[in-house]
Amino acid sequence: MRIFCLCLFCAPLLSAQQAALPSIPPAARVPVQPQYVVVLDAAHGGSDPGARLSDTLAEKDVVLTLALHLRSALAAQGVQVVMTRDTDAAVPLQARAEAANHALAEACITLHATGTGNGVHLFTSSLAPAPRVQFLPWRTAQAAFVTQSLRLSSEINSALAHVSVPVILGRTALLPMDSFACPAVAVEVANARNAPLSDGNYQKKIVDALVSALTQWKNDWRPQP
Repeated sequence: MRIFCLCLFCAPLLSAQQAALPSIPPAARVPVQPQYVVVLDAAHGGSDPGARLSDTLAEKDVVLTLALHLRSALAAQGVQVVMTRDTDAAVPLQARAEAANHALAEACITLHATGTGNGVHLFTSSLAPAPRVQFLPWRTAQAAFVTQSLRLSSEINSALAHVSVPVILGRTALLPMDSFACPAVAVEVANARNAPLSDGNYQKKIVDALVSALTQWKNDWRPQP
């Protein structure tokens, strides 16, 4: 598997205060959740526009639009959705991770957009898989879920291939994803070969594929180790 390191994903270094954050206690997670929960993390927001995709289009707006459509589509399937932001607001990385982990989610999707390449880039954490322990270190909590995250990425890849959206797979260090205590995938959307990111039909194709993958994951996540 090729490893990608994109400037888009370069996260700021944690401050000394963040580095001293307490470990995440996984005890609140229960073996069987009565409600299937998906976290949607629309990157950037507020004073952080993300990538400038065109003269009039910023990454923060594209990913928020995708997240809102995805929330509606998942809710129609009976899926409970938690969003780290649902307006054009700047949300600190730590707060995003806290929201995801407090949700006890079975899937966490971080949404990005780029003007480079085409189709969709799927990223999972580059952390080495680690066993779950009583207390998960804040900065590397995702290590305990990497194996599940790779399986989730595979299901998303299959759903996108089914609708003929090209996919590039990669692994990267990315905050807040590395702090997510749940199966997590970063979905970075680029232009289609024949349609820009702003095209509503293209956005719907991606949303529909993600809904298909996440509803399938609803059936598959429980047996995962």
